[in-house]
Amino acid sequence: MISTEIEQQLWGEGFNRVMGLDEVGRGCLAGPVVAAGVILRPGTTIKGVRDSKKLTEKERVELAEIIKSESLFWTVKEGSLEEIERLNILWASLHTMQKCVEESGADPDYLLVDGNRYTTSLIPYTCVVKGDDKSVSIGAASILAKVYRDELMKKLDKEFPEFGWKKNVGYPTPVHKKALIEHGYTKYHRMGFNLGTQKNYK
Repeated sequence: MISTEIEQQLWGEGFNRVMGLDEVGRGCLAGPVVAAGVILRPGTTIKGVRDSKKLTEKERVELAEIIKSESLFWTVKEGSLEEIERLNILWASLHTMQKCVEESGADPDYLLVDGNRYTTSLIPYTCVVKGDDKSVSIGAASILAKVYRDELMKKLDKEFPEFGWKKNVGYPTPVHKKALIEHGYTKYHRMGFNLGTQKNYK
């Protein structure tokens, strides 16, 4: 279980709505980037939370429900393909995390952001490298974001099963790359990559 040391320090300093922020899907070839924000009640933690990539799918799904029921506030937001193309994937990711901050009812007074950079904010924040394994709030956000995005890509797999999204959830696996070369891209693919195919999906 991740330590609550970072949150405990902030709670002790009087911050009562500390929001952990994380995103998933930056390295994918298809689908949106997804961010989540989680605010825990001061003094509490959620057993089992850690970097979502280190949990099984079953563990993530179960923890996601616990996080939703026990958090003071939580939200999940998408960064669209249009935003990814217009802003680039890095800034689209940061923009999507900012959507979580600005969500009605969130009102965070401090932000813990996974990674090493964030957008300009009037709210005090700290970037935490590999924060999903160091901060329980960020870890909880990583779980919500991954569960949401994985479920979305599995739904899209039913429309385009040849790309293997049910298993690779949009990441550039050999199956995904091979299907791109054979079939071209779909309406869910990001246009910022080049795998030697420019044809549209037929």
